[in-house]
Amino acid sequence: MSILFLMFMFSEEKIKMKLHKLNIGSRFECNGSKATLLSVMENHAWANVQFDGKTQTYISAGTNVKPLDDVSRPKFVYNDGGRKKAGRKGHAGDCVTRAICIATGLPYMEVYNRLAEGNATQRKSKKERYSKSRNGVKTASHGIFTKRKWFKDYMNELGFEFVATMTIGSGCKVHLKAEELPKGTIICRVSNHYVAVIDGVINDTYDCSRNGTRCVYGYWRFK
Repeated sequence: MSILFLMFMFSEEKIKMKLHKLNIGSRFECNGSKATLLSVMENHAWANVQFDGKTQTYISAGTNVKPLDDVSRPKFVYNDGGRKKAGRKGHAGDCVTRAICIATGLPYMEVYNRLAEGNATQRKSKKERYSKSRNGVKTASHGIFTKRKWFKDYMNELGFEFVATMTIGSGCKVHLKAEELPKGTIICRVSNHYVAVIDGVINDTYDCSRNGTRCVYGYWRFK
């Protein structure tokens, strides 16, 4: 057996890895077909994947596949911003609170209470009167009107400045993926969601990138 053939076999083996070891949202190749990893069962028995041009399906999570993305670092890490530690349970629309906590390191309840106060005291527009989240109740669990002046003032107080990445008629210029975002810690505004991104890595309770296709309207960065 020639040295060249041995080197080829080694390189082929090196680029293969078990499907369940890939990061959620990773692209890979299996039996000549390209696909995206959507989720993996807790027992690592099955993985939910979507092959290009086809519907979602389940295949063995132990399948050897060829990664098509950089697997040296994750695109997403689970981070609830201290929500569980603060004693909060269940699901809530508190993404703004979580994102700020992750980016600043501030305690969850400190940020939550500040946002809840802003929600409760802000002047209501006609549209906002019919929204569950802006009915004068002191809560930050049903979303925040992040375009309001009080919110922008709070972000400035924390040392942030907003950078718009999309304007009316411009179309989507920046997507929620590392290649198109600046280094460092930022808080991205996407459709109906706020998410903290640290050096290109999404810190959230789920991967909200939509496989890197989700448009970023703008982001908060430290001044």
